[in-house]
Amino acid sequence: MSANEINNNDERDSEFIDRLVFINRVSTVVKGGRRFSFAALVVVGDQKGHVGFGHGKAREVPEAIKKATDAAKTSLVKVPLKEGRTLHHDIEGRHGAGKVVLRTAPPGTGIIAGGPMRAVFEVLGIQDVVAKSIGSSNPYNMVRATVKALAKINSPRQVAARRGKKVNEVISQRISDSKVSV
Repeated sequence: MSANEINNNDERDSEFIDRLVFINRVSTVVKGGRRFSFAALVVVGDQKGHVGFGHGKAREVPEAIKKATDAAKTSLVKVPLKEGRTLHHDIEGRHGAGKVVLRTAPPGTGIIAGGPMRAVFEVLGIQDVVAKSIGSSNPYNMVRATVKALAKINSPRQVAARRGKKVNEVISQRISDSKVSV
């Protein structure tokens, strides 16, 4: 690998922000006593609509975090953002017993969410969102449910392409539907 390729990889890695969500100390009982290892859950994003999470296990905490960060970078998901600050529509996500409800919010609301979900939104680049976790408070399930929900979000452009219409036709339908229901 040339020095130029190494610099490109460093630049690509440096654009990502990582957040440590959870560390778990696990002990194994062996003949000589207990042997400790650590499991880390890390969320990685570029604050421009890409997010991923990873899990890593090792004997030392920094090594577990590094493994989790590498795993998170390989599992990135692209999320379309409305005006670069919030979600296009409300959505629910589920993983195991963990269920999360994500709602759009007006400008200035901020991130109203619990710990693991807050980390996902911060690295994703969302500025205004309201989220609620229902069921499991396990950080692994909360992060997985949040990422699953985010992966299901559709932008008006995606909906228009799927229906074979223009974007303004889809948006005008949505506006006229909301006026009728009022």
